[in-house]
Amino acid sequence: MSRRSHDFAESTETLMHRHLFDSASRWVVATSRWLLAVALIGGSALAHGSEPADGFARNSTQTRPNVLVILVDDLGWGDLGCQGATDLRTDSIDRLFSRSLVFDRFHANCCVCSPTRASLMTGRYPDAVGVPGVIRTHAENNWGYLADVPTLADQLGQAGYHTTIIGKWHLGLDSPNTPLDRGFDRFRGFLGDMMDDYYTHLRHERNYLRDDRRTIEVEGHATDLFTQWACEELRVRAEVDQPFFMYLAYNAPHTPIQPPADYLERVQERAPNMPPKRQKLVALIEHLDDGIGQVLATLEELQLADSTIVVFTSDNGGQIDVGANNGPWRDGKQSMYQGGLLVPCAIHWPGVTTPGTRVSAPAMTMDLYPTLCRAAGVEPPASIDGIDLAPLLRNQPELESQEREMYFVRREGGQRYAGQEIRALIRGRWKLVQNDPFAPRELYDLETDPGEETDLAASEPARLRELAAAMALHLQEGGRVPWQAPAPTPSP
Repeated sequence: MSRRSHDFAESTETLMHRHLFDSASRWVVATSRWLLAVALIGGSALAHGSEPADGFARNSTQTRPNVLVILVDDLGWGDLGCQGATDLRTDSIDRLFSRSLVFDRFHANCCVCSPTRASLMTGRYPDAVGVPGVIRTHAENNWGYLADVPTLADQLGQAGYHTTIIGKWHLGLDSPNTPLDRGFDRFRGFLGDMMDDYYTHLRHERNYLRDDRRTIEVEGHATDLFTQWACEELRVRAEVDQPFFMYLAYNAPHTPIQPPADYLERVQERAPNMPPKRQKLVALIEHLDDGIGQVLATLEELQLADSTIVVFTSDNGGQIDVGANNGPWRDGKQSMYQGGLLVPCAIHWPGVTTPGTRVSAPAMTMDLYPTLCRAAGVEPPASIDGIDLAPLLRNQPELESQEREMYFVRREGGQRYAGQEIRALIRGRWKLVQNDPFAPRELYDLETDPGEETDLAASEPARLRELAAAMALHLQEGGRVPWQAPAPTPSP
């Protein structure tokens, strides 16, 4: 074994901890800034660290928690202060993580965007609901069509929740796959895969920005707009004694890396020797962090914090060529190696989760579906693939010791993929990966080699065949579901 491979032959936990800096002083700074913001808007029980035992706000008659899911776009595993970054300041998100249960091995359902979002909305593997790849604006480069299955918004809406999405949808441009068709009562955001400019909000010179179904033109940086709209919607919900589900999907820090000028200047002054592309990404992330801080402070101001579950995660790993930091993991966005799949995740459930808890049990984006359904008193469909994370949230050990199988797939076009798929399957400590549709499969022992440096395919042929057979079953299941829109009915 090479010296580099030997350096990786240590436990996943050890490797991660070597990349997590001593954060005590950072928590002090983050906490003081958070408390100052809360004090300026009136304060609440959250700011003083006290939470009602039942986990609900004292001024409400509702008996079920509100749900706020914050999904950011292309944030690397290591691109938060609380995840080990020393060159950026993410005080608001750090503060949220310090108060939450944090997953050390939380996997996005895919290394790119639409499939992960499909899994969040359906609790299924993405190809099992028709989204094995990215849904795009041009039909010749589109690789998904969301199947007609109950979404998380459907489930919670039928249970009496008001459902809102703010920000990026990316699961369909037209009916029947727009947010209002798929269970949401309110939509303020954009339908497409990305914006070509954070200020014009256009994609391929088309405007996909919507207020419900109405096309809108507004001024401002997209991150600021989504923050503003989320805060406005929270104020509306605070006036109604009804539980709410808000899905806040920022498109930052996805390309183009376009931070506001004052944020970039601040980073350049603080770190003049930082590579320019890293300066821009850091500035965009810090701007995002401030927006999230405003949303969380609004929860406080409106006395909704004690009755709201807050989930924070990313749709896939960070994009390396724009300066992302994926911690100790190999590769990044678009890759089936761990850097493309492992993402930050924290869940804060007042009265349930223990602040500062970290869990090593593997989890996936699709697990949020049954977890949030059951938290809201809703039984999820039996057909889903995700598992309820409640035992972990309640510090119960059942899931920690289970050997779990997790499957990942991405279909893509272009010369590199030619419409084929890349795949990975993790079962316990073992990972089978085919990161190129035309390359041999690779096998890694993640327990001794979390950095995926030593391919064991040749030395472990029986293990390779076992995992390949399991992967084939997943491929067959996904093959049952169309991933293109139905053909138009011919005219008589």
